[in-house]
Amino acid sequence: MNTYGQNVMEVTERPPVTMVAGEGSWLVDDAGKRYLDFVQGWAVNCLGHSPQVVVEALTKQAQTLINCSPAFFNAPMQQLAQLIAHHSGLHRVYFGSSGAEANEGAIKLARRWGEKFKGGAFEIITLHNSFHGRTLATMAASGKPQWEPLFEPKVPGFVKVPINDLDAVSAAINDRTVAIMLEPVQGEGGVIPADRNYLRALRELTHAHNILLILDEVQTGVGRTGSLFAYQQAGIAPDILTLGKGLGGGTPLSALVAHENICCFEHGDQGGTFSGNALLTAVGCAVFNTIAQPDFLRQVRAQGNYLREQLRRISDAYQLGEVRGSGLLVALDVPQNNAPAIARAAFDIGLLVNAPRANVLRFMPALNVTPAEIDAMADLLSKAIAQTAQLSAA
Repeated sequence: MNTYGQNVMEVTERPPVTMVAGEGSWLVDDAGKRYLDFVQGWAVNCLGHSPQVVVEALTKQAQTLINCSPAFFNAPMQQLAQLIAHHSGLHRVYFGSSGAEANEGAIKLARRWGEKFKGGAFEIITLHNSFHGRTLATMAASGKPQWEPLFEPKVPGFVKVPINDLDAVSAAINDRTVAIMLEPVQGEGGVIPADRNYLRALRELTHAHNILLILDEVQTGVGRTGSLFAYQQAGIAPDILTLGKGLGGGTPLSALVAHENICCFEHGDQGGTFSGNALLTAVGCAVFNTIAQPDFLRQVRAQGNYLREQLRRISDAYQLGEVRGSGLLVALDVPQNNAPAIARAAFDIGLLVNAPRANVLRFMPALNVTPAEIDAMADLLSKAIAQTAQLSAA
């Protein structure tokens, strides 16, 4: 009898293995099998598994102060807030433990601002096929069709429009509108980018209507798309920014970042037991300082270009679809709608890739992935695609 996870709550399908070790781009299970990891915890392990910079930061900080409670300042909290503010062009940072928590905070902050400065406006325009988290409010904000019947009644106040459709946004704005919230690239939606001209036009539209622009960069931020923040590629800046996943380099850390003029929480409006704890913000400093180096980001862009080249070669060989993305957030369209089967076949031969939709494979390797590891991934993926095709034909 399989006893894997017998006391773990069932919330997702998991294979009958236990992961016991990881280093860089590789994971090892309890049978000693190695897996080349091009998911990295859904873009969480931005420097790979157990990177030395994270291990050292954890070890050093744990010896002095772990958590003095959010009722006090601590040095790493202040240092990381300063780093994010300096590089983002924004001013104030609230730290959380997950991207959903950061997005929940962004929704609360926007509504507080609307209450105080925009006649009680509270509605937030979001996009179809978006993903902002799994709390009740962030699920309501998300545009996943399969979530619509779940956990009723939903948190009200979210109006959804298609991506890259400025006219739809304009038509949705009314006196109740307080903000527009979107991902610069819809990761869970299949790596669908918001067009740069669309982002610029949104920024102009929000200024014209005195509403806020919230950018959810939980997945795209901290170097994932080849720049520190994806919005920098459009030459704009948001009023509110959310970060997560890669910010902690594998540890639970997120950030709600806002312009000084938007920061209107009153004492007690926002908080959390682990907010800004010294242990994890020390890790965040180490990760952020590593990724913010220009040479590092150049390598992200270079390896992203090489990854896309390899995937285009595979697409041509197996009559697949478009390769898209920027930096190391990349998708390969699978018009045969068997992406989950390919991902399962890849797992069986030691490759981890993600199928967020039936017709999309998503690749989120460590930001320091090597060309040799990309080559190895391409070889394994080709085998998985061929095996899947053979099974379908049988």
